[in-house]
Order: sequence, then structure tokens, then C-alpha cells
Amino acid sequence: MARVLIIDKDKSCVERLASSFRKNGIEVDCASDRTKGLRMAQLHSYSAVFLADNHPDGDVLATLSQLRHSEDAPEVVVLAESGDHDLAQEAIRAGAWNVFAKPPSLERLLVVISRIEGFRSSRRSIAVALKRKEIIGNGPALLAALDQVAQAAGSEANVLVTGETGTGKELFARAVHENSRRCDKAFIVVDCAALPASLAESVLFGHERGAFTSADSRAVGLVKQAHGGTLFLDEVGELPPAVQRVFLRVLETRRFRPVGATQEESSDFRLVAATNRDLGKMAQNDGFRSDLHFRLLGIGIELPPLREITEDINQLACYQISRVCKRLSLPRKGFSPDFLDTLMNYDWPGNIRELFHALERAVSMAGSEPLLYPRHLPMHIRVQMVSAGMGTPQAKRKPQAETVPPEKLTPLRDARAKALSDFERGYLRTLLLHTDGDIRDACRISGLSRARLYALMKERGINR
Repeated sequence: MARVLIIDKDKSCVERLASSFRKNGIEVDCASDRTKGLRMAQLHSYSAVFLADNHPDGDVLATLSQLRHSEDAPEVVVLAESGDHDLAQEAIRAGAWNVFAKPPSLERLLVVISRIEGFRSSRRSIAVALKRKEIIGNGPALLAALDQVAQAAGSEANVLVTGETGTGKELFARAVHENSRRCDKAFIVVDCAALPASLAESVLFGHERGAFTSADSRAVGLVKQAHGGTLFLDEVGELPPAVQRVFLRVLETRRFRPVGATQEESSDFRLVAATNRDLGKMAQNDGFRSDLHFRLLGIGIELPPLREITEDINQLACYQISRVCKRLSLPRKGFSPDFLDTLMNYDWPGNIRELFHALERAVSMAGSEPLLYPRHLPMHIRVQMVSAGMGTPQAKRKPQAETVPPEKLTPLRDARAKALSDFERGYLRTLLLHTDGDIRDACRISGLSRARLYALMKERGINR
């Protein structure tokens, strides 16, 4: 039986909805204010929450966000009496199931509840059946991303996986492939950041013998190797401009011409791409072809950064520690409460990749010790956490703006650029010091490609 919550201070509307729902076998709870409603949503599991936009004690969008990020998040239907179209659009973007003007049609709301129940039932069965190898965690944000994986796996549309460096974009791309009808075919990875512009077409499309000086034999390109399976363009934002133009046609026709060939070939591949960059902004600044960007925008999967899914850190830590101990033939280790506190409170700019690297180092540092403590973590994490813990007594300091004459203030754009430059310079120095100048290790920790790391070092005047 469905159970719903109504959050509305309009008593007559609440009584009308509750009476109709109960007559149709739906269990109903009611709250007259936002605070009580959120508390009830934490204590009980609801299929749907009907949220009115008439609460003076809180922004409806903030309430919606909290409801959608709660455990076993309910679907939220906004009941709008303000007639604010902007609010309605923002509510949909924030994850609302739908927005209805008040007074709503009772018959329509009953249909909505039925559809929500069907959706949640199918989602639960999909979540159980979904192959999600190495995708660890069950927080609301991660489950929402897995819902998108399930949607993409049942389709042949192009998929674009977005997220910060280290959030596991390739894992989610593989999950789309392994849950699709192409799962028994090849999953071909193209590292766009490592594609040399001069050889990109040869790598992607192959070449005939004698097509260029070193072409001693015929080579099959990655696009052809993906025939029947999935072609994964990792860091697609780094694809060389000349190749973007050629690849656009390949996406439209699934046909291409190997370098030096006289005949076109075809390849029936499913495209999944990933990027940590904003392709829309790049397209506006002519850094990426807008027509190719639109082609990639089939089904989107947006991955949350680790700092937004801290509820999954405990499970991620247990998984990685167990895996590292097994690989190193060590007894399984536990960890102290302050070790977990450190993991939970650190920002993890490198996301899950940085977390896993830190845990691997901690296990190695602990050796035969049965428990992990903060002292086993990398130095830069410990230093940052100690600095954060010390804090700064703000009452004893004057705001910086009061001590700087107005005529000496620089434009915000220039100040932001300088702050970013200083941050990147300091980060790179710490990174290279921490890795003893090992570029491969530095790439693994930072999540940067080798080419991007060298470029940043050159820009910031950092020597290896």
C-alpha cells in the first residue's frame, strides 16, 4: 500500500486530499509546516510527498532538495498556488516529479501516485539486477546515478557521463555497456587526452599498408574494433579539433574511411563519452564543436563528487582496505573512529581515486598493525585536517576588504585568475614533492593526464 506525506498549511486543501487518498486505500500523513514535514520524512518511508509552496518558514526549493537527498528519497510533487513559472521550472530541475497548480485535480493526483508506485517498484527490481561491479555505495545521489545507468542500458542513444576527475566515469560507462544488449561484445576505450593529433585518425579509423612512412602493415582502428559493442570516448573534451569534425560524420552515418583507403567501412557501435569539462561553455568559446556536443547529448549521467556523498565513504573505505589487504596478502585491517572522521571531513579534491590511493598508502604504511589510524594517511591530508581543526579566530581579524584601499582593488576576473594561479602553483609543488617527481604517480593522484600535467607545470613555472 502506498504511503504519502502532505506538507501544506492550507487545512482545507489537506483535508480534501487526505480524505480522497484514504478512500482509495492510500496511507496519508500530514504536516502543516516544513520543519515537521522534514522530520516525518526522516522517520518514515514515503512513496510521494505533496509539497505546497505556501510555507513562509522555508524556501520550497530547499525543502525539495532535502527531501530528494534523504535516505530512500520519495518522489516530490509540488502544489503551486503562487503561479510562479520560474519556481515551477526550478522545481523540475531540482528533481520534482511534477508541479500542479492549486487546487489540483484529485483524479490526476491518484494517477500520479499509481505511476510513482510503479516507477519505484521497477527501480527497486532494476537496482537489484543491475550489474555494478566496483561501483560501491547506496546513498541517494549514487542510486540516482544508477537509475540513469539503467535508463541508458535499455537504450541505444548516445550517453554522456559527466563528473569531476576521479568520480568513476569509466566504471559507469562500463556499467552501461555490461547492462546493455551489447554486453557480450567489445568495450573499446579511447583516451582522447592521449591521442596525438597527427596520428588520431589512424588510431581511430585504422590505416592501409603504406599509408604513411611507418605503416608497414594494415591496422584496424578502434572504431572498427568496437563493431557490435561500445566505443567509450574518455575525456572527450580533449579530442583534437580536426578529429571532432571527422568524428561528427562518423556518429551520423557510422561510416568512416581508414587512412590511405579508397573504400569506406562501417561499424555498428554504441557511443558512450565522458568528460570532466563543461562542453557547453567550451562550445560557446569555440573550444568544442557545438554540433558534436549536441550529438553527444543523448542520455546524461551526472556523477556526484565524493564530498557530496560522504555517506558512502565508510563502505568505500571497507571495500578498498579489504581489496588492498588481499592483494598484499595481509590480514584484513580495521580502522579507528578518528581515522574514519578524517576520511569523512577531508574534501577529497581527487574524489574516489584520491581516496583509494590514500587508503592503499595507509595499508602499506600500517604494515602488520591491525588498525589504521590518521597517522597512516598521506601527509598532505593530515596537514590539511590539522589546519582546518586549528581554525582562525575571526573576531580578532578585520575583513581584508577594510584594509585595502578601493583604488588598489583589481577586477574580480583578474583576482580570480591570480588566486587560481597561486593555488595551482602550490598544489603542483606539493604534488611533485609528495611523489618525489614521479610523473606517473603524480598523474594517478591528481587525475590529470600526462600531457595536461606537463602543460600546467609549464604554465606555472614548476620544474620537476
